[in-house]
Amino acid sequence: MQRILNTLKIAYRETDKVLLLLSAAASALGILMVASVTLVFKEEGSLLSRDASTMLLAVALGLFCAIVISFIDYNLIFKLVPLIGGVCLLLMFATLIFGVGPESRPDAKTWLMLGSSGLYFQPSELLKIGFIITFGIHIELVQDRLSQFKHIVFLGIHALIPIGLVAVSGDMGSALVFVVIFIVMMFFAGVGMRYFLIGLAAVCALLPFAWKYVLDDIQRNRFLGLFYPELYEDIMYQQQVGMDAMKNGGLTGQGLFNGSYTQAGVVPESRNDMIFSAFGEELGFIGCFVVLAILVGITVRLIQNGRKSRNNAAALMCYGMAAMIAGQTVINIGMCLMLLPVIGITLPYYSAGGSSNLCLYIGIGLMLSIYRFDKEQEITNFRYSHLTTPFGN
Repeated sequence: MQRILNTLKIAYRETDKVLLLLSAAASALGILMVASVTLVFKEEGSLLSRDASTMLLAVALGLFCAIVISFIDYNLIFKLVPLIGGVCLLLMFATLIFGVGPESRPDAKTWLMLGSSGLYFQPSELLKIGFIITFGIHIELVQDRLSQFKHIVFLGIHALIPIGLVAVSGDMGSALVFVVIFIVMMFFAGVGMRYFLIGLAAVCALLPFAWKYVLDDIQRNRFLGLFYPELYEDIMYQQQVGMDAMKNGGLTGQGLFNGSYTQAGVVPESRNDMIFSAFGEELGFIGCFVVLAILVGITVRLIQNGRKSRNNAAALMCYGMAAMIAGQTVINIGMCLMLLPVIGITLPYYSAGGSSNLCLYIGIGLMLSIYRFDKEQEITNFRYSHLTTPFGN
């Protein structure tokens, strides 16, 4: 019994309690707000709505997966990179063939239906974690040759594969997040500034082409609506009522389950893309500050862990996770504040969604593993650090 207690103490001591507690706190707050936003859809006799129940189950399963992954030496996970990359790509190809889109975008193929269960999975969420892992390993393999142009090109091709697949599926929001992850990981890898300037020049040169041939009329109008909202009232309706809801909350908000806009279901997608507007109305400026403070705390913690890591690939993955969370946060809140066009991206931890929350915690599990196994280890019965795989010993 004493041996078990000692093992548990060591396991607890080696866990990144700050990251785990911040993540759990964010998810708890997110589930509470989703339950409030979807109260009107709750079936009689049910404690929670379907969206809130799905999110609760996804977070619970995600936390379990994160804790299990945290006890697996991340070096063993690195050996599975070919498998991880292959599975993620196969899921994305399957999505392009068999995928279905949301009711508002039936032309977009972003979800896979899991049999006849009525459940859906969004492979692009798992692909984000897979990309962070495979790209970190790729950079590590060519770290000493990053000054060579051909390796920059190969890294760019590596990034363009998931970006292209996600963009073709219709998920432009996730495609933008991949771009953010790519840029941040390349920056922390020490890629020369001249390559970033070349990339910026290329983007600027391609903007007219993208505006004319890549974006559709609705997407172009969403950009124009930011500058001329009175001319695009229909396009800007979602953002405008979201802003009105936030203004309605004031400093302290109208209280959970009491927001007049939120409870009336006036703000489209208030449980997903526009969840920040619900926080603003029901919990006010103070609630929004808490939401942002937790996300900033998680991002800073990931960067700190990356700086302390003794493994370059592991450090880059920490930066990649931080970029994913920070990037989605900036895009989502910028959209809610009418600073950016509606692009369809969730707010990490807070928005409803089983796929996004489950896959986020899979990534957090890897971060916990990096934190645990970057320390000088004491032997415990919980660690799993000896595994032979087809991809290396």
